[in-house]
Amino acid sequence: MSTQTDSPADQTRLLYLSQSDVASLGVTITEIIEAVEKMFEEKAAGRVEMPPKPGIHPQPDAFIHAMPAYIPAMKSAGIKWVSGFPENYRRQLPYVSGLIVLNDAETGLPLAVMDCVWITAQRTAAASAVAAKHLARPDAETAGILGCGVQGRSHLRALHTLFPLRKVMAYDTDASARESYARSMREELGLEVVGVDEPRKAVTGCDIVVTAGPILKDPHATIRSGWLDPGGFAALVDFDSYWHADALDEVDKFCTDDRAQLDFYRQEGYFQSIPPVYAELAEMVAGQRPGREDADERTITCNLGLALEDIAVAPLVLQRAVDQQIGTWLSL
Repeated sequence: MSTQTDSPADQTRLLYLSQSDVASLGVTITEIIEAVEKMFEEKAAGRVEMPPKPGIHPQPDAFIHAMPAYIPAMKSAGIKWVSGFPENYRRQLPYVSGLIVLNDAETGLPLAVMDCVWITAQRTAAASAVAAKHLARPDAETAGILGCGVQGRSHLRALHTLFPLRKVMAYDTDASARESYARSMREELGLEVVGVDEPRKAVTGCDIVVTAGPILKDPHATIRSGWLDPGGFAALVDFDSYWHADALDEVDKFCTDDRAQLDFYRQEGYFQSIPPVYAELAEMVAGQRPGREDADERTITCNLGLALEDIAVAPLVLQRAVDQQIGTWLSL
């Protein structure tokens, strides 16, 4: 990275970027999609390093995970320390919080510490968008969003860059959240965004469906068989929390971003009723497995969220911050 110099003094400090710093830098979703797609090409070629993410679970359905990764082609190495606490809304606190530490891949010294919330939202949506490029119909016009929080917003922005979307059906168990979502996303993107009072209305009739609720070990299984239309594509941001086993059985291609991590989570008690994995996202990006092959196929990607995605995006953020002289330098 061009953020490094030969000066010894530069190796004795790191750049701290707050959440507002990261969000202010102007890194676009298009840039992030491109970086994530490049990372998946490297993953398909076996040119990355990403051990399974260990974690602790202080509360039911809550997690704090350590997510290390290394992408040699991007000269990017680091780790994300991230938490997800579904009951935080009761305290007016965010569901997801955490930090990313980027290291110099040649010396191991830390280059930066940055808030991960904005990056997590963007890279997760970017991975779903990359999957949609291969699994959704290219003429998709209608999207259903279940879960009108941070991920519901970032996913709609990402999908809007790739598909000719016209109408969005937004569902959330919190009526005020879905109405706020519909109003703000309508104004931001110029789409017809409608808040709906039943989850099925955000699934049936939609070309693309995103489920973005909290991750649960025991799925509430709201989405039933027959809801997802032939030709529909769904991105499961909340693992299989929203999906009944019978609905998943109707899917022609069930994909994920990483088989090994999905198998790990299955051993931990998640994903007890999912169909066999057709392909990893990296395999489709690299052309090793075909994506959608028929207009009537029902397809799903269940992306778990990879450290590789964070470590692909964080260098963009760091470079932009250095270029714009944003952030706070701290001594090591």
